Amino acid sequence: MSAVSVGVWHMLRPKRITARRRLGRQSAGGSKLGTILGIGALFWLAAYGILYRILRYFQGVEDIGDLLAAKLLGLVLLTFLGVLLLSNVITALSTFFLSRDLELLIAAPTVPEQVYLTKLTETAVHSSWMVTLICVPILVAYGNVYGGGLDLLLVSLAALIPFFAIVAAIGSAVTLLLVSIFPARRAKDIFGVITVAAAGGVVLLIRMLRPESLATPEGFRNLGEFMALLRGPTSPWLPSEWATDAIIGTVQEGFDPFTLVLLWSSAAAVVVLGMVVHARYYPSAFTRSQEGAQKHTAGHRFGLSMRFLFRRLGVSRGELMLKDIRVFFRDTTQWSQLILLAVLVVVYIYNIRALPLRTEGVTTFFANIVAFLNVGLAGFVLSAIAARFVLPGVSLEGPTLWLLRSSPLRPRDLLWSKYWVGTVPLLIMAIVLTLGTNLLLKVGPAMMALSLATTAAMTFALAALALAFGTLFPQFETENMAQIPTSIGGLLFMMSAVALVGVVLVLESWPMLTMMRHRFIGVPPTTGTIAMAVGGGVAALLICTAATIVPLRVALRRIETFQA
Repeated sequence: MSAVSVGVWHMLRPKRITARRRLGRQSAGGSKLGTILGIGALFWLAAYGILYRILRYFQGVEDIGDLLAAKLLGLVLLTFLGVLLLSNVITALSTFFLSRDLELLIAAPTVPEQVYLTKLTETAVHSSWMVTLICVPILVAYGNVYGGGLDLLLVSLAALIPFFAIVAAIGSAVTLLLVSIFPARRAKDIFGVITVAAAGGVVLLIRMLRPESLATPEGFRNLGEFMALLRGPTSPWLPSEWATDAIIGTVQEGFDPFTLVLLWSSAAAVVVLGMVVHARYYPSAFTRSQEGAQKHTAGHRFGLSMRFLFRRLGVSRGELMLKDIRVFFRDTTQWSQLILLAVLVVVYIYNIRALPLRTEGVTTFFANIVAFLNVGLAGFVLSAIAARFVLPGVSLEGPTLWLLRSSPLRPRDLLWSKYWVGTVPLLIMAIVLTLGTNLLLKVGPAMMALSLATTAAMTFALAALALAFGTLFPQFETENMAQIPTSIGGLLFMMSAVALVGVVLVLESWPMLTMMRHRFIGVPPTTGTIAMAVGGGVAALLICTAATIVPLRVALRRIETFQA
């Protein structure tokens, strides 16, 4: 086993050298490194602060506070389990079958176990690093509230490492099964549909559980039923529950070492089983993966109709936008995600409809508050969609970007084509979401106008931020498009997007609540209240305008520095 470990460490050396040099380049550019550290620190502080307040509130609740904290961590890790499983399956397709170093590794006198462990390690690292960063403020908050120290750090590492290994091994096995049935370059297309269909099914399944029933008194017949639910495991057969028990046991003085034994033994069993399956089926699957991809051609009528729509934008911008649209619909892994997007939109609107807004004691004041909070939720949804569709825009050009830069094409035309191709669909979806939910909530004209204007302004800003971070941190040589949103640029964009949405909500929240309170009690608002409300709206608009113009200028300067 030691020889296998040495071989794996040796085969990972090129990846380690590449990572060190990339980190060195980031360190050499002080401004870029400072931006990464600054945004990351702000995001960690915000996440820590929010979770700290929640846990302190739970701690003050007698009898059930500790149970609520444990249940919250269990739900968080269960969510991470689903995200990691999909991420590992997608990443394994590239690391095991489409990576450029595979031909050299397969032809070399290597042991199959070494190849498997090497690629499994790559898959786990690429898929889990962002989740690991998010876990840091979560675990720190639990440690500060419940008194965990070095023991919490050690137990968390001992629990999360096998947790990540189990999910990576299962995801790699699923990918191997896919490629054994379909050629990898076609499975990459087929898998896109399968993934979004599976994710949509999971979302619909969760929706069928009707969690909004917890908001009504008749959700539980008695306190004993509620306590039994809190004390019971969320998912006793999943590794996320075992990791939760280990971590919570450390901070709440109920640590059971059997949970760590269960995690490590299960991880070893799953990895060994995956190694056996890999040795048996990987050679034939890799051979099938070398088959050529299927080519698609765009219709002539489609091109004519799009050119008619883009004729006022100029020839250069129109052709660039037409090219991006064609590339989007030719790549199944991109357009198939529209299925998941449609499912999420339906579930999102259904959640609003399912809220108990017409029961006894619910007022128009509460409905307007929900409508205002809905603007923030819509902003988070738009951020996730922009990270998936707008952020990779420049990176998808790949090595062919030199052709665009060496042509007489202006960088401004390239930038604006990328921006509008991503912004217009995003804006349409944002308006539909906000308008549909507001109609369900039956809000007044003032709240309708405020929410629509705020959502539209945030859409322009979020699209600009996504394009800017995608240009500042391009991934031209990525072997899997799905890795782009989880890269450093994607992480920084999501942090910036969450900060932008939070700032806009804070600027508009107090004036909006003050105006609504005056309306609720039947007292006309004073001149100062009106001025404060208008000032908050204007400030939010100015923030969104600056978050649109500044990132676009930064992106343009960055595109101009790309070598032709």
